[in-house]
Amino acid sequence: MRQIVVIFFSILLANCLIAQESKEDERLKVGVVLSGGGAKGMAHIGVLKVIEDAGVTVDYIGGTSMGAIVAALYASGYSASQLDSIFGDIDFNVLIQDDIPRSAKTFYEKEDSERYALTLPFDKFKVSTPQAFSGGQNVYNELVRLLYHVKDVQDFENLPIPFLCIATNAESGEAVLLNSGYLPKVVAASSALPSLFEPTNINGTVLIDGGVVNNYPIDEVKAMGADVIIGSDVQLELSAKEELSSALEILEQINNYRTASDMKEKSLKTDIYIKPEIADFSLIDFQSYPEIFESGISAAKMQLEDLKKLSRFQNVSKGDVRTASPNDTLIINRLVIVDSIKNYSRGYIKGKLRFDLGKKITFERLQQGINNLSATGNFKTIHYELAHNGLGEDLILRLLETPNRTFLRLAAHYDELYKSAALLNITRKNLLMRDDVSSLDIILGDNVRYNFQYYIDRGSYWSFGFNSRFNDFEREIDFALINTNFEVPPGLTLSNINLGVNDFTNQIYVQTVLREEFAFNLGAEHKFLKYSTRTIGVQDEDNPTPGLRVENGRTIFEKSSFYSAFAQLKLDTYNDRYFPSKGVYFNGQMNFYAFSSDYNDNFKQFAVAKARIGTAFPLLGNLSLNLETEGGFKLGTSQVTSFDFALGGFGNDLINNFVPFFGYDFLALPGNSYVKAYGKLDFEFARKNHFLFSANFANVEDDLFRTGEWFTKPDFSGYGIGYGLESFLGPVQVLYSWSPEGKTSNFFFSVGYWF
Repeated sequence: MRQIVVIFFSILLANCLIAQESKEDERLKVGVVLSGGGAKGMAHIGVLKVIEDAGVTVDYIGGTSMGAIVAALYASGYSASQLDSIFGDIDFNVLIQDDIPRSAKTFYEKEDSERYALTLPFDKFKVSTPQAFSGGQNVYNELVRLLYHVKDVQDFENLPIPFLCIATNAESGEAVLLNSGYLPKVVAASSALPSLFEPTNINGTVLIDGGVVNNYPIDEVKAMGADVIIGSDVQLELSAKEELSSALEILEQINNYRTASDMKEKSLKTDIYIKPEIADFSLIDFQSYPEIFESGISAAKMQLEDLKKLSRFQNVSKGDVRTASPNDTLIINRLVIVDSIKNYSRGYIKGKLRFDLGKKITFERLQQGINNLSATGNFKTIHYELAHNGLGEDLILRLLETPNRTFLRLAAHYDELYKSAALLNITRKNLLMRDDVSSLDIILGDNVRYNFQYYIDRGSYWSFGFNSRFNDFEREIDFALINTNFEVPPGLTLSNINLGVNDFTNQIYVQTVLREEFAFNLGAEHKFLKYSTRTIGVQDEDNPTPGLRVENGRTIFEKSSFYSAFAQLKLDTYNDRYFPSKGVYFNGQMNFYAFSSDYNDNFKQFAVAKARIGTAFPLLGNLSLNLETEGGFKLGTSQVTSFDFALGGFGNDLINNFVPFFGYDFLALPGNSYVKAYGKLDFEFARKNHFLFSANFANVEDDLFRTGEWFTKPDFSGYGIGYGLESFLGPVQVLYSWSPEGKTSNFFFSVGYWF
């Protein structure tokens, strides 16, 4: 091949000398072809870097899949060095997995994403699976940002370098040549790898990855007018059966059936054929970008002499300076919703975008708004367009509602309090009206529970909600907790006692979002509480110990309904609920208990107020610090102790006024008021693997704020050290905690999202 190239160049040079004069339209035109190959296609950037360094001017460029992405960016005006910087800074795990930032989710959506391990569409009693692992929303958002400077170029012949790419018609299996349209959407179609990314709809045609039928569009680039073709090929030969050890390798093999045989002929058509060594990398090894980039550099340097000869034959002055750069800001002054939507209003959509028309915003703000829409799950991948309208930009939204409005959700969990549990959830959207959501959790295991939610989320407008839940657990606790909080006959000398807690709570409320971050709730609550034990008074139910009330073999300490009004203000910008490394948190709530069925004949009206505030921030590299403080108190002279605070244990969803506290077991430190300070060092020593060190300090007793004891040296302290893993089931945490003054220690083990 190299000899053929040299002879070809010599003939062309002779023709140029005979002609004496060379016109621009007669000079040697170079086309570049970039193959698909997933993450391996990032080697093309290294190839382009060597092509530039050799002085070659690229006149046409085309590609497929990842080759289309790299080619489109290069055609828009980016240099290879700029592409190297862009790809080197991208977090591909976030980009590919469509990890929607937590900040883009409403409070409801945060709860859902941190409760369920698996969500499946459920329609007509049939469970279906998503079309792909990822909707590709984050990839599309990034393409829109990076290609914003050529957003109005509809004919790709008019790009700084004429460009084309290939997609596949998912219905007919035919190759589709794409050389016009909205560039980010076209590139997304060409790179929609089946099962990894959802298909793209362009003008009514469903398109998937072009690599299925034409992974190396050399003939199409030649037809653009190229005299010489430089090709970068990252495809592999068909694998032997011994090498097909994973689903991903089998998928790649299927994708290569047709294109691998085509490449034998296409490689011979390529004048300068560059084949990076990428056999050690898979389709999704995006984290190996530096090594893949270097493989492209190394392979292209093997052809450096031919590239330099080509540059000399081109006879082009070296004045090509590529200056494209991503835009940071834009002005959107018109919102255009192209497709008709049935279940969601324009106001709902505009409210989710959360930016004002006609004002300068950042691309980050635009992407946040799109993510807000995407986080609802009500729309498929949102392929929006930006178009200049003279004064600013049109944001053209092409919204396709998700056809499924019923979902089956699953989760599993284990912890030291609730023990093992499996969660089955049914969620239905638009059950009674537009914008509403109904959700029922059935929790089976050692302690059967349920949680029902119905709400209408209208953002900054007043929303409505109804909650109903039942909690049940038993725990061996210090007898002093019961003896202090309830009337127990004298003379009992027990160290520990079994405590059973039954909680049945119903709430009705209204909510509004303030300044896009704070959620403010007002509502009314009914709560039925039952505290009981099987430790004492159960030998003879007909003749129990005097002073004790026994039902079904259990001694009853509390069995009352309480009715209250409540107000709550909440802010949550933590980037992760369980392992936050940045953001702030605030949750303040007050309940006024006005009525009770008064089982113990000791009720007077009272109120309980509590608040928690915190922040998280990085210290150095992957080391972050989470600091929080919280407190609560009871107002009034009621003798009801069922709502007193009880500190101890480890957890994220402890009900009522049970508060986690390292160093002590669950419900070990009671009082009607408390203050607590907490700090956690989190070192993410490997992706999703955390080394944790925690410390907490507290004062807890009756009337703490009235006596001024809340501002004294802490009476209680505890420390914890352990390991955390972000798994597909949710967080896995193993923690050893101890208290120096109590000389106590505990192991806490938790698997899965808390619910």
